[in-house]
Amino acid sequence: MINLSERLLMTASLVREGKRIADIGTDHAYLPVYLVLSGKNPSAIASDVRVGPLENARQTVKENSLEEKIELRLSNGFDMLYYTEADDFVLAGMGGTLMTELVSRTEWLKNEGLHLVLQPQSHAQDIRKYLCENGFEIKTELCVNEGERLYIAFDAYFTGEAHKKDETYYYFGSLPENTDDNSALYVEKLIKRLEKEREALKNSGHDYSYIDNVLRGVKNG
Repeated sequence: MINLSERLLMTASLVREGKRIADIGTDHAYLPVYLVLSGKNPSAIASDVRVGPLENARQTVKENSLEEKIELRLSNGFDMLYYTEADDFVLAGMGGTLMTELVSRTEWLKNEGLHLVLQPQSHAQDIRKYLCENGFEIKTELCVNEGERLYIAFDAYFTGEAHKKDETYYYFGSLPENTDDNSALYVEKLIKRLEKEREALKNSGHDYSYIDNVLRGVKNG
């Protein structure tokens, strides 16, 4: 059995049971191998944009005798995939800006029944903003502590109903509403980081009003 990190276990928990999955940017394919081996999911596509990581993935799949259940595919994001091939699409371990680029150029993700599982390493505000303003609804948001670093993940479905939210939501999501310690600590650390950015912008004579609006929203929320 594959032993996943806390970050990937959190991500795996958001994948729906019994669904076909596609792991975009799979690296070593630990996540799809874990999900198929555990019986949670029947099959997977493990894709990566680079040959090296895909070969690492191939080795993991082979070591676990899953060649018949996990397909390896060289693909830049979703470019070499189609919506009929999977139900749950996972993007983990990349920045929110890159996620936004990959998702925004893939119109077929706007099909009913498809499910996105996202674990942004940075710039989560970019992908949250895109999703909200382009007809997706963000559902569950989670946070874990791994190696003294906090990681977040959330899932989303396309509803067709665009809804613009304030900048505070794009930065913090629904994490301030969570009751677990990790979410509270993540919110606290993000506030401190934004306060430092605000001071740097202020000292350099740049506009920092958007950060004021974000901080005002989370502190009053």
